[in-house]
Order: sequence, then structure tokens, then C-alpha cells
Amino acid sequence: MTARKHQLAARFGAATEYDGAARIQHLVAARLAERIAAGAPPPARILELGCGTGFLGAHLRRLFPDADLTVTDLAPEMVARARQRLGEDGKTRFLTLDAEDPAAAGSGYDLICSSLSMQWFADRATTLARLAALLAPGGMMGFSTLCAGSFAEWRAVHQAAGVPCATPAYPDTATLQADWPWPGQGRWQTETVIDRPASPLAFLRELRQIGASLPQDGARPLGAGTMRRLLAALDARGASQGAPVMTYRIGYGMFRAPPQKGVFVTGTDTGVGKTLVSACLVRAWGARYWKPLQTGIAEETADADTLAALGACAPAAIHPAFATLAAPLSPLDAAELAGTPLDVSGIALPPPADPRPLVVEGAGGVMVPVTADCMMIDLIARFALPVILVARSGLGTINHTLLTLQALRERGIAVAGIVLNGPPSAAARRAVTQFGHTRILAEFPHLDRIGPEQVETLARTLPDFATIWRTRD
Repeated sequence: MTARKHQLAARFGAATEYDGAARIQHLVAARLAERIAAGAPPPARILELGCGTGFLGAHLRRLFPDADLTVTDLAPEMVARARQRLGEDGKTRFLTLDAEDPAAAGSGYDLICSSLSMQWFADRATTLARLAALLAPGGMMGFSTLCAGSFAEWRAVHQAAGVPCATPAYPDTATLQADWPWPGQGRWQTETVIDRPASPLAFLRELRQIGASLPQDGARPLGAGTMRRLLAALDARGASQGAPVMTYRIGYGMFRAPPQKGVFVTGTDTGVGKTLVSACLVRAWGARYWKPLQTGIAEETADADTLAALGACAPAAIHPAFATLAAPLSPLDAAELAGTPLDVSGIALPPPADPRPLVVEGAGGVMVPVTADCMMIDLIARFALPVILVARSGLGTINHTLLTLQALRERGIAVAGIVLNGPPSAAARRAVTQFGHTRILAEFPHLDRIGPEQVETLARTLPDFATIWRTRD
């Protein structure tokens, strides 16, 4: 353990008045617990990091009474206080653990979470990758942390006085998003919490009482005279607002690991070439194939049959569709026309029976309705596989592609890349990469004929699966 880690553990371990001063910690733990409960099915195994005195742990035990819960903190004294709060129930394990070196906690967790401890990570991206490796397939991580804009008032009086602020500059959500183990996977949202300490001096005392007053590495303590001037400036600032205030910008991040190795192929619209791209991916990777919702078989061959005819894979590697509908309409409309409404609660990924990856092909684009209360993007989010987006290369593709990318990212869905289909367009490629911030995996030319030979040729232009299925080292 580094010297700074020893300092952190000592500070938090000595915070005997933590509960009385931790108003923000109490509030944020409750809100994080609500987000966790809304975002995942009940987890069987939970790992909590930086437990403090057990605020979040108490919520987790209430929400998931049957789960096996491992509660950890860097400071053994905090672990002891959490044990006192939560009690011994036979399902809760207490462990002194450095969250940045979590291997001792074991693996196979359905949920890994932490409230307001991530800001102490020295290497956030590496730590998140290590934690993601402890998740079970499809497992979720949920965090809260301080973001840019926190302690704005305290930083402002330092700046006005021309002295450095020992409070660190916290990251914005774009930086946090880039640190997820899967680029683009997961989502950060923020809220502003306004705290009203009794006085500026009370604000500083409460930071010490919760153990959070440790300065940045290399920061020198300020003299008593300078500190008095800063507190007076903060007091004057508060007087202009009627009372002392302190702003906290809280980030809530939710990340879900893919449940198995695979990708979801979607398009900017229908007829854009999803089946051709899927066939090439299956051929290139020796993958399995699944199209859960097939419509339009009254007029066209089912896509699974097309895949087999193109020589992409053997029929045994093709999983049966969840629903096959005759009309060339959206799944919602085709099902209503057939008088067989869809129940999407039964749609689940085929089990990973062998090491081959799974290529899932959607129906139409991401905003195609599946049922009255479910769009294709909802299924994509449920499956939690990175997306390969198929787009036309010509006129209109910039708008369609950027809108689709925006919709996926707003849902925290990772985009592995784009395949452009049709006559090459340098302008479209440049716009999509520049404004979509997404790599082009391949460009398929216009083909007068599509058969096994063409699929074999195009498959060789695609990246290998390891390049698509990437995490941070």
C-alpha cells in the first residue's frame, strides 16, 4: 500500500464523528441505491467498495435481502463500524480491501458498487477495468462520485485570493465516460446538491470529521492567517445569498458488462445491408447467428435462410428466431396484423453453449417499435452487447448515422464501429468519423451479385473479433 493510501486509511479510520457530519454521503447513498434497484434484476452476489459506516450497505441489504453481500473499505475501523450498523446475518461478509487492488474479494459478482469513494482512486480507468474483471457475465457496476463543479464556492475564494486550492479538480462526465472498461458502454448522469453548513468553519470541520480533508499530493498546508481570510471571504459570499452554501456535483455511473461474447448488428434504417454484414461477420469470426425478430417472410426469404445460402455458417450455428412474422412491417405492426401480440419479456440471448461469439441481427433501425412499450433500442440495451452500425455510404447517411449514434449513446450502449455499405464517399466517411467519434470498421462496395464468394471476400476486410471485443488492459 502506498504512503498516500496509508494516510487515507488513517484519516477515515480516525473519523469517529463521521455519521453526524456525513449529510451528503447519506443522501447520495440513498439515491445511488435507487438507481441500482431500477437498473438491474436482483443480484445474487454484491461487492461494495468504500463502505464507510454502512450507509449504502444498509440500503443494499434492504433492497436485496437474499443477496450475498461483501462489504469492504480501505480503513479497518470503517469496516468495523459498517459491521456494527449492518449486523451479522450470515449473508454479509466484511473485508478490509483496497478498491484499486480488489483481487482478494474474489470474482463472479452480479453487482459491484461504491458511493463517493471513486474520487480517491489514483488510477480510475485501470481500477474500473480490474473491477469489471470481477463481474459475472451481464453483471453491473454502479458508482457515485464527485464531479467537476463540486466545492465551486470554496475554489472561487481561493482563486480570488491567488492561493492554490487543496481540493482536487474533479473530472467531468466526459472524462468519466471515457474511463469505463468498454468505451461507450455505460452512462453517467449528474445532479447538483446544495448543502447549507452552519458556517464556513463548520464546513471545514465537517470535512475533517468525515476524513475527507486530505490535500492533494504535493499541496502545502495554508497558514492560519490565509485560512482565516479564505473563511471570511466564504462567509461574505454566503451572506450575499442569505446563508452559507456549498455546491456538490454528484455523478452517478451505471455500467453493465456484456453477458457473453458477441455483437448486435443494427442499421440506420431497413434494407441498409444488415444481413450482408451479419453474414460477413459470422463468416469472418466463425460465429453463431441469431435474428430474434423476423418480419416480411411473405415477400422475402428469412434472413437466417439467406445466411445459410451465402455459406456464412452451417445451419447448426443459426439459432431459431423468437418470432417470425409474415408482413414486411415493424414487429409491432406485423404482430398486430397477424393477431399474435409479442411478449418481449421472453426474449433472451441464446446461451453461450460454445466459445464462438454470437452475432445478433436486429429488425430495421434502433427506433423501430417492437411492442407498444418497447423499441428495438430497448432490446439492444437489455442484451448489453456492443453495437455494429450498418449505414449507407451515400446521400442522407450523415444525418441518419449521427442520430442513431446519439440515440445509442444516450442509452449507454457501446458502439464497436460502423460498416458503410455502397459506393464509397469520402465526405460521408469524414463526417461520420469526425462528428460521430466512431471508427469505420469496413466499407462494402456496391455489388451487382451477392453470393458465397462475395461474402468470403468481404469477410476478409473486417477486423478480427479480438479487435471488436476489447476492454482496457
